[in-house]
Amino acid sequence: MFFHASQVGGLCVLKPHVSNHERSLLYLSAKRENVPVYLSNAVEKYCRETGFAHNGKWHTWASYGFDTDGILRLDEYYPDAVRDTYKGISGYIYSADVDVQTAIDIGIPDAVAVAQPVSVSDVEYIEDAYCELLKAENEGLIRIRRYEQHSKQMLSWIETTIRKEFAQAETAPDYRHFLRAKFSFL
Repeated sequence: MFFHASQVGGLCVLKPHVSNHERSLLYLSAKRENVPVYLSNAVEKYCRETGFAHNGKWHTWASYGFDTDGILRLDEYYPDAVRDTYKGISGYIYSADVDVQTAIDIGIPDAVAVAQPVSVSDVEYIEDAYCELLKAENEGLIRIRRYEQHSKQMLSWIETTIRKEFAQAETAPDYRHFLRAKFSFL
């Protein structure tokens, strides 16, 4: 069984879409607790909330990775980022059977991608993605590293990275709008 999260309800078939890798793929995880992070994109959410007009593809914000034991870890790059990104966001977690023989290994723990549509076998409504992430954290299924918990070295890395990202985002006005607001303290 594999899982996929979406804000779109009523899906009977999960279809591949063009991804960050410029290929039409459908991403799924063998761990249900790993998919709620896909219910919200901090850049898109902030821009919509502030009325920022944007007609292109939204810049993706993904401040998460995996610890050496394979557990998902969300890192806050600015204070209260997890709450800010996921609080009040609802969506659906879809379950699907995937033929692992046709799945593409994407180098992400417990995740696969497929190039063909897959039928939904079950669906679960998530009322609040933030509550879902806190529940998974409390159960030890994921880890959330709050901004205040970062080392001085990590905070320095965040500052350097964000300044570089802002300078390189000349063709991504949505991303610049987000960075300017969320990292004004830099």
